[in-house]
Amino acid sequence: MSAFLGTQHEAAANPLDLIEQIASANDWHFDRPSDSEIAAEVPGKWCSYGLYFRWSGEISAMHFTCAFDLKAPAPVKPALYELLALANERLWIGHFGLDGDDGTASFRHAVLLRGATGASCESLEDMVDIAITECERFYPAFQFVLWGGKTPGEALAAAMLDCAGEA
Repeated sequence: MSAFLGTQHEAAANPLDLIEQIASANDWHFDRPSDSEIAAEVPGKWCSYGLYFRWSGEISAMHFTCAFDLKAPAPVKPALYELLALANERLWIGHFGLDGDDGTASFRHAVLLRGATGASCESLEDMVDIAITECERFYPAFQFVLWGGKTPGEALAAAMLDCAGEA
């Protein structure tokens, strides 16, 4: 279904080429096992983040995952699902998810590029920056639920406190 109103649209250029350049420029450890996927590790304030990008030229879409070192034991998963719902209400772009098999938390986002000549370096950098910023912002809330005995609402409120003044 590449025709729209009688015109042909070319598939977008592979944005993973730009992701590879961004990873190299930032000295991130990365692996590109194929033309359709690349993985990188990025240091953060709370932990290291595993970035995973998958490109589908057939639908001109890129799926992006930013996973962080947080595994949810089965008894805590219901509270974490509630926290995910509360956190996702505060996001403009992307969403948090919890892997059903191993309980790994991640931030996910997909970009459609059909009809575009390709993604810009700036838009891809923004996508990564937004993911890491949101992971850093919500990471304490996940920890409060997992290890602090807080309810999802309490954890989110505690993590969203903005400090004012100087110590």
